[in-house]
Amino acid sequence: MKTEFYILLSLKTPRGFVDYGQYFFGDDRGTAYELFSQLKGNQNLKDSCLLHIDLMETVGELPVKVKTICCTLHELAYNCKLIAKEIFRLKNLEEME
Repeated sequence: MKTEFYILLSLKTPRGFVDYGQYFFGDDRGTAYELFSQLKGNQNLKDSCLLHIDLMETVGELPVKVKTICCTLHELAYNCKLIAKEIFRLKNLEEME
């Protein structure tokens, strides 16, 4: 059974949360957890926040939410830059191996 990790971006609407972006990390649990721990945001305000970032894990074919943080628009911009930079680094390291 293959396990994969990704970060899911969602925002709150009058009808509930809507997903609008994903960043895939493959099967490297350590990298996914380490990167998620570096993201700016708050884990305690999940119900009142408009922007969510979720660390997701697929077990078999089923998605499982591991952790969630909420963030401001400025924190989201920082987080997206950090995520893109890390994915760029990881993908380029893979090609070098």
